[in-house]
Amino acid sequence: MKLGFFTMPIHPLGKDWRTSLQEDREAFLLADELGFAEAYVGEHTTDEAENITHCISFIAWIAAATKQIRLGTGTVNLPNTHPAAVAGQIAMLDHMLDGRFIFGISPGGLATDAEVFGNIDADRQAMFLEGINTVLKIWESEPPYNIEGKFWTISTEKNMMPEIGQGIMPKPLQRPHPPIVVTAVAPFSKGVTAAAARGWDPISANFLLKKWVASHWPKYAEGCEQGGRPADPANWRVARSVFVAEDMDTAREYALGPQSPYRFYYSQLLTKMKKHGRANLFKADQNMSDDEVTLDGVLDECVIWGTPDKVADELLAMREEIGDFGTLLYAGKDWADRELGRNSMILLAEKSLPLVNDAIKSGTVAAQ
Repeated sequence: MKLGFFTMPIHPLGKDWRTSLQEDREAFLLADELGFAEAYVGEHTTDEAENITHCISFIAWIAAATKQIRLGTGTVNLPNTHPAAVAGQIAMLDHMLDGRFIFGISPGGLATDAEVFGNIDADRQAMFLEGINTVLKIWESEPPYNIEGKFWTISTEKNMMPEIGQGIMPKPLQRPHPPIVVTAVAPFSKGVTAAAARGWDPISANFLLKKWVASHWPKYAEGCEQGGRPADPANWRVARSVFVAEDMDTAREYALGPQSPYRFYYSQLLTKMKKHGRANLFKADQNMSDDEVTLDGVLDECVIWGTPDKVADELLAMREEIGDFGTLLYAGKDWADRELGRNSMILLAEKSLPLVNDAIKSGTVAAQ
């Protein structure tokens, strides 16, 4: 099992934006130092708590300061951005990272983002599909492009001057394009199947119950079969909220206590999901009412916490429940206590992960 990092940062309202951004940057640089394989950052334009507004810009900010980690968008919300802008920005970013780039895409899930960009009532799934298809078509085509769609039309024909390079769009370093991942946020996600059929790979979101995470593997395998490729667990990324501390009392308080950044994170998410009719993500029984979904219940299901050995045991138990997967994505949280936040990542990488991988190697846990 490899380690990765995924942050859709949720910081306290009113926290200095510069401090939040610096904290998020530091988490990525620490992940790089610790040997994490990859790291992703999300984006939202209209949320004071989730205050990274453009994941491409954030990655460009930290690119030169990283050494080996692959950096990914988590995700570019395609209905909110013109495909030509995405194609150009991602191509440049791939070159800036010398090919250490992973292209995470989605329709976006924040209702106020959709509202502010004017597509709240549009078919956002259709916009998403046209958006990615247009980006890929730009990269595989030569100018003047002439790509016509329902939502966007792409051409440089009227004004191009190829002899001086005008009207020619850049292509990414990785050919035919960077690896593409999609974040799965629904039980039995049909999107996972469609993505896998196209050669893309899934990230299972950290705010899903484990039983719904388990539902993603069969959908992924189904899509791989449709696409004529083997379904390799190494290509499945599972994001989880994890906190590791040297002692149980510290771990319990920081993960579950009244001032816990994990409690704040899931309080924000649960409020949003209930408001927009998506609380089913947190329901073990889909017949439960929204009122039956409690914050304490969500924390109990979605947060793995404890000393290094306890966390290792719980990660192995989760693997038993959901099946084999290639990369655990540590879900970033606000560093309410900077030293505890940093130390959690260090302990996971240096103590818990070796225990997990030793157990997997020895065959003391079941493989999928």
